[in-house]
Amino acid sequence: MGKIGKEVAGQVVSFIGLVGVAVTCGVPMWRTTTYIGANIVTGQVVWDGLWMNCIMQSTGQMQCKLNDSVMRLSADLQAARALVIISLIVGFIGFMLTFIGAKCMGCLNSEASMSKVVILGGCLIIFSAILILIPVCWSAAITIADFQNPLNIETQKRDIGTSIYIGWGATALLLIGGITLTTSCPPQKPMYGYPGYGPPPMYPYPGAPVPNPANYGPVYAPPSRVYSGTGSYGPSKPYAAPTMNPGRQYL
Repeated sequence: MGKIGKEVAGQVVSFIGLVGVAVTCGVPMWRTTTYIGANIVTGQVVWDGLWMNCIMQSTGQMQCKLNDSVMRLSADLQAARALVIISLIVGFIGFMLTFIGAKCMGCLNSEASMSKVVILGGCLIIFSAILILIPVCWSAAITIADFQNPLNIETQKRDIGTSIYIGWGATALLLIGGITLTTSCPPQKPMYGYPGYGPPPMYPYPGAPVPNPANYGPVYAPPSRVYSGTGSYGPSKPYAAPTMNPGRQYL
């Protein structure tokens, strides 16, 4: 149950991160410019995005225009278009792999295969987080540099938009979800002889046991004579010479 709960939590966090990446891609608020003239009626807010630019008047009217050509965008926004789209595709593939390898789905039979697929999906989600982090940080750095440039007039200075902050939050969620999913380690092979592991399997002997026919009994051993240290040793019972049999009886 703990492993299933960890996988579900990683999938939920990763899904929220993917939604954040989609919002970052679609909302035209990568840079914002606020201009207020001598009269407040002439004030307007300019929003720059990856796909369109919007101008909102102080009267509440909003006009948006699609970016027909990529070359009209700055270098950071051109790279952001490609990286954000790739991040969405990679993150979606990794998210679907986590569903295929999830233990609660039962799509795979082997538990080791399930864990490996979930780990692969988590790695793709982490890679998706890195892909969205690069354009967000790049665009934020250029926006801050232009804002602090004294050569730019006040009406050309732009602030960091809402999409940048959403992208940072989506990156954090994707990293948390991906790292959580990559900790779904496959089961290890049993190691015998160490604490916490069971005994080795018992293999049956193909043949029937053969009883040992030998009969064991007590063995008599005569007592040995203790050496007295007098310098002479002889047997306790004298041995007589064997009798000689004449060989004539065999002739």
